[in-house]
Amino acid sequence: MTQGSGGGVARRRGVRIAAVCTATLLVGGCVGSSDTQVGSDGGMSSSSPSSPPSASPSAPQAPSTPPTPEPGSESPAPRPAAEYAVDLTPADAASGVNPATGATVAVSGATLEAVEVRPTSGGTSVAGELSDDTDTWTTTERLAFDTEYSVSYSVLDSAGQAQRGGSTFTTVEPANEADAAMFPLDGSTVGTGQPLEFTFSEPVTNRDAVEKAITVTSTSGQEGAFYWLPDRTGKVSDTVVRYRPESFWAPNSTITVRTDLFGVDFGNGMIGNGDTTMTVKTHNTRLAVVDNATKTMKVYLDGTLDRTFPVTLGTDAWPSTEGYMVVMENYGTTRFTAESIGLHPGDPDYYPPTVVKHASRLSNGGAFVHEALPAAQVALGEVNVSHGCIGMSPEGAEYFYRTFGPGDVVEILNTDYGPMFVDDGFGDWNVSWDEWVGQP
Repeated sequence: MTQGSGGGVARRRGVRIAAVCTATLLVGGCVGSSDTQVGSDGGMSSSSPSSPPSASPSAPQAPSTPPTPEPGSESPAPRPAAEYAVDLTPADAASGVNPATGATVAVSGATLEAVEVRPTSGGTSVAGELSDDTDTWTTTERLAFDTEYSVSYSVLDSAGQAQRGGSTFTTVEPANEADAAMFPLDGSTVGTGQPLEFTFSEPVTNRDAVEKAITVTSTSGQEGAFYWLPDRTGKVSDTVVRYRPESFWAPNSTITVRTDLFGVDFGNGMIGNGDTTMTVKTHNTRLAVVDNATKTMKVYLDGTLDRTFPVTLGTDAWPSTEGYMVVMENYGTTRFTAESIGLHPGDPDYYPPTVVKHASRLSNGGAFVHEALPAAQVALGEVNVSHGCIGMSPEGAEYFYRTFGPGDVVEILNTDYGPMFVDDGFGDWNVSWDEWVGQP
């Protein structure tokens, strides 16, 4: 350790630092020599070079007696060593430091007088506080990502000597930052069937820590659970998780989501870089029940039947799935292509690119509620002619388009095919609650 105002200090966690003050003991006096004698009056006298010594050369000479020091001229006694320990968190030269860790300087055997933590590139010092016993200083505000910080401190050791030291460390670089996005977006109003979906920028291996950092509350008091999205092979995603209650959200309620992910270790060295608070509202209950047995759609608003429309569903070769679906998005007009569902020219079920009106998406795989093509209007209520979609009359399709939006629920009955995969849109409500909460 180098002491002094410009010196460094031991830069390992818990290193013992000894501040030692010593004095060299100097003894006054003269040693007999061939040219120097102690006079009778205590002074120094010179003898002639030709004069023989007063004693025989073979006889030993008695050592000279040092003069008695004058009062007050004694040399100072050595000062005892003043040892103390400094514990630095993070350690000096540490890299990839989680900003949530903060910085701490702790001493034993000394008193902390001052600590400063600041970015080495400039800027304001990081706020901190000293413990009541004045031996520990801790930051009280968050550190930034991808920043080098310098730590400087001064202590007063038990010998009353001021000692100074310092260190540096660097926080997590951008490559190891992680964040999350939620659907629906903050401030949205959705249907009662809308699950909350969280997509993470980096793979999550520490699921428990991430789930605990996300808090969902609702004015309805409904409790829910997380479900990491599996694909149809059963492989569970490490970047997408959904959250829903046991039954549909209560109508006209407010859902508040807090993601306290700052500093959360996602696993593999990936660290959450921020916190958010978001709210989502639900509107009234809107449910469309499509029954293949009757080829009808019955629309219920707040539990009351509002309208009934004839429909056509998927053929035996392209059946509509059973169970619950959730409206994902709406298009005034959109273009359907056979290629999007794996068909190519020459296939028996191929069709040329087609523009359809008032289309509401139900799945990623291409299931929509939409206005049936003119040639299919005669099939409504009678026979299935679609590639898995629900075809309606112009009036029915426009009514559905204007009444139903993201989060509203469609239930399909009696197709003997299904249900839709949970990852093919929002098929979450087809997963039993026991399976949902019991996901390993």
